[in-house]
Amino acid sequence: MCGIAGFMRLRPGGRGPLSQRVLDEMTDSLAYRGPDSRGTWLDSERGVGFGHRRLAIRDLTPTGAQPMTSGCGRFVIVYNGEVYSHNEIAADLERTNRRLKGHSDTEVILEACAEWGIENVVPRLIGMFAIALYDKQTGDLTLVRDRLGIKPLYWSVIDGVLTFGSELKALRAVPGWAPAVDRNAMASFMRHNYIPAPFTIYKDTYKLEPGTMLKTKLGGEVSTERFWNLRGLVETSVGGKSKIDEGEAINRLDALLSDAVRRRLVADVPIGSLLSGGIDSSLVTALMAETADRKINTFSIGFAEKGFDEAPFAREVARHLGTDHTELYADASHALDMVEHLPQWYDEPFADSSQLPTALVCELTRQHVKVVLSGDGGDELFAGYSRYAYALDMRKVASPAPGALRNVLARGLRAVPRRALDQIGEVLPGRWRINGLGSKVERYAPAILEGDPDTLYRGMLSHWHTPDDLVIGASETKGVLWDTHLPTGVPNFLDRMMLIDTLTYLPDDILTKVDRASMIVGLEARVPLLDHRVVEFSWTLPRHMKYRDGVAKWALREVLYRRVPRALLDRPKMGFGVPLAEWLRGPLRDWAEELLAEKRLKDQELFTPAPIRERWQAHLAGANWAYPLWNVLMAQAWLSANPEVSL
Repeated sequence: MCGIAGFMRLRPGGRGPLSQRVLDEMTDSLAYRGPDSRGTWLDSERGVGFGHRRLAIRDLTPTGAQPMTSGCGRFVIVYNGEVYSHNEIAADLERTNRRLKGHSDTEVILEACAEWGIENVVPRLIGMFAIALYDKQTGDLTLVRDRLGIKPLYWSVIDGVLTFGSELKALRAVPGWAPAVDRNAMASFMRHNYIPAPFTIYKDTYKLEPGTMLKTKLGGEVSTERFWNLRGLVETSVGGKSKIDEGEAINRLDALLSDAVRRRLVADVPIGSLLSGGIDSSLVTALMAETADRKINTFSIGFAEKGFDEAPFAREVARHLGTDHTELYADASHALDMVEHLPQWYDEPFADSSQLPTALVCELTRQHVKVVLSGDGGDELFAGYSRYAYALDMRKVASPAPGALRNVLARGLRAVPRRALDQIGEVLPGRWRINGLGSKVERYAPAILEGDPDTLYRGMLSHWHTPDDLVIGASETKGVLWDTHLPTGVPNFLDRMMLIDTLTYLPDDILTKVDRASMIVGLEARVPLLDHRVVEFSWTLPRHMKYRDGVAKWALREVLYRRVPRALLDRPKMGFGVPLAEWLRGPLRDWAEELLAEKRLKDQELFTPAPIRERWQAHLAGANWAYPLWNVLMAQAWLSANPEVSL
């Protein structure tokens, strides 16, 4: 796991910021991603430079250092990630004339690309990766991002020079780059709590999308192409789901997950597990305990506030599995300490409030181990999010009803006091119990007004429902959430929700959050549930093996129940959240008030002040507008930390 950066002059004889000093500044801006060592490679005549910061996990010797040149001298690579199929590829390389000097996966990837070409090698890679490969012979540069978007990669063209980096701060080190806010992207951010790929907060600066290669030619051409197309895979698979035998499917899923975890236990440093006590993290931890040749270290975080503390559940699972368990109880003071650092960690506005506990648990974990496995991905692949159940229920109630009746229903829900709804949610029986029901009604009530299921789901995902009205001069970028062809290719509503989240929310929110929170403390996070073989297999399963009789993740549960008793796991999903609503009325209130001040908003001329002030006052009076307000607060905090950015 590392940080990579670099540049390439797109046209022979062109000018641009190509010095060793610039390369050093780009590379060192990512120092915390790779605290163990650094390296650069520069061909000033051709205008190509690579930089690397190393977090040494495998082959800790100098033979694993980057940038790395192939044995034949033709190719140069910088690479961030871990590839777990490198032993199989290395075995095939042994039958060629290429010889390996060390045992790093970097060298295996590089020599394989030199032997067979990068287009033939990338489909063989199991793992997470962001790769830059330069061909000295042709002058071509290729950038590659893994299938699910686990590892980040950003790029831009500045004064005729292609620049790239693991984070946006590497690009900001390039002279001539004038940072300007993309207001359309800001509007997208206000709808979600992230900026959807391929866009970033900056104009003319992009995220390389998951499963994509970017290629350059000396003539200046830059093109992208997909080497893995999840949407196409899903559209192809939806017709054959019912043909799979249930028992055989569970056995195959068990074997795939076991192999995915086994591969991710390979390291030359200590490994642990992030354990919340939920289905996904418990399954990953159970498979680790079953496979590893030593006692597993597990880590969790808890909160004193009711409805947010999963630590007791994690503790019980850890006790059953016999792990060496460590937990941290966090409070608002921890959050206050972290808030001021968030703009620097994320480089662009990012407003998933679980960024706070994620950073705290990663900080705790790094004190004990250097690599950790997490359970991310299970919700998107196996229908785990509570909003899927809400959306399916809302569709049953709202879709057949006339618009006027839907309006009455939405107004009626909002008329019930939030505290009363919270109490109702807490006394509902069994799987129907909902923590924070009042907050969820406030958030989702507008979606009930929509008769179309896809519009309904878009409404459920929206923190601000009309972001173009909120961001002055913006025209929100439209992505897969507005794709009218999607229902034809993926006709089932539950399938569409899971696919949309896997294409957008998973890489741009969840995986971004985990990458930054772990890398800021020099911790490598591995996600076995997002092994692409598991992802592909999950889409061959019939829907009732994911969501059955109101129970989510049915297939994952069946695999887990083989190892952990049901009694430790069967409870309502809590989610990895923080008591943000209460914190904004309490210890974070002064900080928020300053950022949301009406004069500040007016002087900025970026946001329309009225709706923001209205929701802030309502929130202080007891309503829950924490999520949409957190979007604005994270944008404002980022702007404060980057005053040189033009609006």
